Amino acid sequence: MAETTKTWRRSSFCAAGACVEVAQIDGTIQLRDSKNLEWPALVFTPDEWTGFQESVLAMGKSS
Repeated sequence: MAETTKTWRRSSFCAAGACVEVAQIDGTIQLRDSKNLEWPALVFTPDEWTGFQESVLAMGKSS
């Protein structure tokens, strides 16, 4: 069953209000900037979200 409520979770790296929030909504993963709630969220399929996470982690390892 698809998630229909928007339960946003903040990044564990959130500091001073500059936060990224993520929610699972209707079978998608959505990412937003907590400072700009009027902006549309980025919407990922589960496979796209996995690829996004892998890319971010790979960038962290290369720096």
